[in-house]
Amino acid sequence: MTTASVWIVAGQAAGESTAAPEDLPLDMCDGRPAPIDGLRADDAAGFLKALAHEGRLMILCHLAGGPRSVTELEKLLSTRQAMVSQHLARLRHEGLVTYRREGQAIYYAIADPRVTRAVALVTDMFRDPPAAP
Repeated sequence: MTTASVWIVAGQAAGESTAAPEDLPLDMCDGRPAPIDGLRADDAAGFLKALAHEGRLMILCHLAGGPRSVTELEKLLSTRQAMVSQHLARLRHEGLVTYRREGQAIYYAIADPRVTRAVALVTDMFRDPPAAP
């Protein structure tokens, strides 16, 4: 079985590289050798599946600004506490968030700064462009 690699050079859209695809090594990604060896594809897939739900993505977007209580997230998302808790449980299961209890309140935070960077990348990619003056 053979595999093909995606080639995208940072700062350029797919297919706009100055080098032809046949000139690039098959293990190139983002202009650097892709670290295929040691790639934990199952962990990466779990991470991407966690991001694949709008509610979970929005929770991570809010948490990127700092810790939030479940009640705060419920209000920010305009959804029921049960739904927020379900999404937070999935994010905890994937190791993307941590929590701490303060009295009756439970505060959640992003567990790893790489998650914040990934969320920033996704929001940057899919943010509407600014309106023309």
